[in-house]
Amino acid sequence: MSTHDLYANPPGAPRWEVPSPGAGARFTWEYDMEDTGRDRLLALYQKGKDKQWDGARRIDWDLEVDPFDPLGTPDEAMTLHGTRHWAKLSEKDKGDLRRHYASWQFSQFLHGEQGAMICAARIVESAPDMDAKFYSATQTMDEARHAEIYGRFLHEKIGMLYPINDNLQGLLSDTLRDSRWDMPYLGMQVLIEGLALAAFGMIRDTTDKPLPKQILAYVMQDEARHVAFGRMALRDYYQQLTDAELREREEFVIEGCYLMRDRLRGVEVLENFGIPKKEAEEMSEQSAFLHLFRKLLFSRIVPCVKDIGLWGERLQKAYLDMGVFELGDSNLDLLMAQDEEIAERLDAERFAREERERVAEVEEAIAQGAATE
Repeated sequence: MSTHDLYANPPGAPRWEVPSPGAGARFTWEYDMEDTGRDRLLALYQKGKDKQWDGARRIDWDLEVDPFDPLGTPDEAMTLHGTRHWAKLSEKDKGDLRRHYASWQFSQFLHGEQGAMICAARIVESAPDMDAKFYSATQTMDEARHAEIYGRFLHEKIGMLYPINDNLQGLLSDTLRDSRWDMPYLGMQVLIEGLALAAFGMIRDTTDKPLPKQILAYVMQDEARHVAFGRMALRDYYQQLTDAELREREEFVIEGCYLMRDRLRGVEVLENFGIPKKEAEEMSEQSAFLHLFRKLLFSRIVPCVKDIGLWGERLQKAYLDMGVFELGDSNLDLLMAQDEEIAERLDAERFAREERERVAEVEEAIAQGAATE
């Protein structure tokens, strides 16, 4: 079935054409990677090659998913919970609402991953150094795999998609239209990927549903490398910029953070349930769960921004206003290491369970054979 037949709301034009005024393709004639002095980036490139995987094989797509409760979302996490609208909902309505919310969330993940794929390809084109081009090529493949996986989950397990959120589209547009070569790193690797990682992590750590937990754990294992790449590349580059150039990038970060905090709330879902947009926005603002969720969305962004050297007074004031300033002291390396460990542990548990099941099948066959002798 065509994806366009599954959209809860019409997505508009079948394609979004984004002009590319960037720095243009940059060739470099230095191919000796041993002489760059950037061994950590080359090690990350090697890791990117070693850690490639097939989403059609690593993920157990035979796992059943209830489209009306795909994530095991508790009532208390629903924006309508505790409002006058909640009591009017039947159990079927609540299942429909869960389906729409999961569809909206994973649709934004899907659209974001396509944006990440395009941004990674842009970095291959415009990055001035060969080691950065090499790594970005592996990331482009990673993002293609993620888009494939989220698209399959939405098509086969939920059966519904939502168009890209206007504000996510706006941030992607600003990132892709900027002529400075480092902006795809900053907009995608730091802001959009950082926000996505936090959202992935919240769902991964709270859902009791095996398939979405697998998907998110394995995607996050890749994303840990991507954020590390952005940090390395930007930290080196931003040390060379003037104060004025750094302020320009800090303004971009501030605008992007406010945009994501204030707009990524799933208001489109509530509108589809007959709630006026203004009231839906007010309920989203008052939701205790969404308030916590929005704060946790910055758990990966703030320490990364500080680490790459964007920590001017105006940016600090903005993070104080958002109530996320203290996240700047978070141990980003530890968070990323945990993301990788969770995926490896999930693999080990799955393979151990499958091995036990195979042994049990063999023992049962032997027992049946002995009983018939």
